[in-house]
Amino acid sequence: MTTPKNGDTVTIDYVLKRGDGEIVGNTEQAGPQEIQLGSGQIFPQIEQALTGMEVGDEKTVEIACENAFGPRREELVIDIPLASLPPEPAPQPGMAMQAQSPDGQPLTLHIVEVGDDAIKADGNHPLAGEDVTFDLALRDIKQAS
Repeated sequence: MTTPKNGDTVTIDYVLKRGDGEIVGNTEQAGPQEIQLGSGQIFPQIEQALTGMEVGDEKTVEIACENAFGPRREELVIDIPLASLPPEPAPQPGMAMQAQSPDGQPLTLHIVEVGDDAIKADGNHPLAGEDVTFDLALRDIKQAS
């Protein structure tokens, strides 16, 4: 029985679902993902689940919002005057834009509304405030040397 350990690289398939069961991501199109355990590439709950699995095993892991993409923060929903945006491309709801947080960190904003004089942009992760579920399948283990 071979199970992965810290430092090993695993290949996984996954399906990511919201708490209500809606699928919001998966490896179907991009293909299986390689992850080095212990590198902080994924949620600790996923790493913990993978360390007990063998190749071919499947497991479902539920993660509360606090341990996933965090709680929704209303202070990250901001109004930006249209005059402070470049004229092209014209802002549209759903469009992503890059900004800088007050502490200098890069921040991705999603435009949620376009008004006559300003846009409303949301800096929360799209899954902030939601519990998520990962359906995992372990495809391969490359043991660290």
